[in-house]
Amino acid sequence: MATIFSKIAAGEIPSWKVAEDENYYAFLDINPLAEGHTLVIPKKEVDYIFDLDDDTYLGLTAFAKKVAVALKKAIPCKRIGVAVLGMEVPHTHIHLVPLQSERDLDFTKEKKQLSPERFKEIAEAIAANIE
Repeated sequence: MATIFSKIAAGEIPSWKVAEDENYYAFLDINPLAEGHTLVIPKKEVDYIFDLDDDTYLGLTAFAKKVAVALKKAIPCKRIGVAVLGMEVPHTHIHLVPLQSERDLDFTKEKKQLSPERFKEIAEAIAANIE
């Protein structure tokens, strides 16, 4: 059975997409730690990042870098934090989180509440900076 992330990448579940190619998909996290918190997934459904074949792993990392560069241009921040937890959805995903300090990458803190309009603005701003 397809994961929620596979359904999002297939367009069966709506998302705020920021980038996509034939193998990877990036979209805003609906429970963000910070404005611009983005998830990057391979379209190939594999639960654990280190179970990916080398080509998919390297491609995912390169795609995440491209998204992170665009994210930093779109959202004022000191750095883009990277986390791979993978405990909540059995589909490899990389979290890209705009950071002002290391405390901003604390997954136990209260998540941001954003309006659909704000999510749309952020997704469009990131997408506009993808090269």
